[in-house]
Parts: sequence; structure tokens; C-alpha cells
Amino acid sequence: MVIGRADIAGMVLAGGQGSRMGGLDKGLQPFRGRPLAAVALERLRPQAAPGKLSVSANRHLDRYAALGVPVLGDALPGHPGPLAGILAGLQWCGTPWLLAVPCDTPRFPPDLGARLAEAAMAAGADIAIAAAPEAVPAGLPAPGPAPLRRHPVACLLRAGLQDDLRRYLDGGGRKVLDWMGRHALATAAFDRPGDDPHAFRNANTLDELHRLETDTV
Repeated sequence: MVIGRADIAGMVLAGGQGSRMGGLDKGLQPFRGRPLAAVALERLRPQAAPGKLSVSANRHLDRYAALGVPVLGDALPGHPGPLAGILAGLQWCGTPWLLAVPCDTPRFPPDLGARLAEAAMAAGADIAIAAAPEAVPAGLPAPGPAPLRRHPVACLLRAGLQDDLRRYLDGGGRKVLDWMGRHALATAAFDRPGDDPHAFRNANTLDELHRLETDTV
């Protein structure tokens, strides 16, 4: 099994309710002068097949459409979580694999897709997710090698999983790792020398977004 860029469609997940941002549409919040979703799309573009980018969104669809890519609403009603956006992406992609990233993680690695593909190929897996060392608070000494924290919404999935995911969601399932654990699952560790230790920092609140925006590390 070989997975190349031409085999991968990319999707930015921006369909959440933004509850910890006071209900704001997170993907449209500015990050260094541009919407978070636009920043994520730009970072994702060289990692996916040409013309194969989309955004998962459920509000302000006209503003997302102005970003120049297809806008995919959740495949199920009621805001059932990121798996519904992933299902919409799997149904849309038309490629063997879908690379999904959250809109609120603007520093995700520029080689995310390649590293996830590498992990999936090595393990013969249907899904690969990212993992990175836990961040140590500023000013505190590191007690040793930091444990890896998984980031399952930064993932590469085989498109053929869409029917199983639909059944899981129709049955009331909502937990990302619970569903992923039903399949051959690989993890790509982003702990190599030179990897950005803050690549997977995300912004759940406006304060966190401001800190990300002004962080020059």
C-alpha cells in the first residue's frame, strides 16, 4: 500500500458550536488578519491532491464559501460532533483517503499528511492519528520525556470507512476514539528533532486564540 498526495483529499473541520467561545463561529475568527479556516486551508493545500479541499461548516455558509472550496454540512442533524463532519468529508472526497484537521489548530505540521500516511502504510492501518508530547507550562522544568497526547481529529482515514461510520452515528455513537478503535489504527508521533512542540496547540477560547496569535515560538 502506497499513499501519495494524489490519493488524499483535505478537509478543515469548522462545524462546531463554539460553546467555549461564547457561541462564536470558531473557523471565522481572525488569526493574524485572516479567518482560522482560511489559515488551515492554506496550510493543508500542499498536503492534498490539487482541487481536493473542503470545509465542514454548519453556520455562515456564505462566508465559508467565499474561501473558494466546497462547504460541507454535517451528515446528521443536531450537531453530533466532529465525526459527523468527518462522515460528510468521506462521502464527498472521491479519493482513497481523507485528511482532516481542526480549524482551531493553525500551526499543525506542514508534513502532517505525509507523516500520517507513513504511519498508516507501515501498520497497514485504515486510520492514522497524530500524537505529540504534552506541553510543559512555561517556566517549569521538564521532568523527563513528555508523554504523548493523541490528537484524533488530526487524522487520515480510508474513504471506505464511511458506511461503518454512518452506522456508528446512526446508533448514537459520538466518541471519536471509540469509533476509530474499531478499526486498524496507527499513531504518528510528532516528537522528532525539529518538530514544532506547539504544532497541535489549539484555541478553545478567545484568550487562547490571542495567545496563539501573539506566540512567536
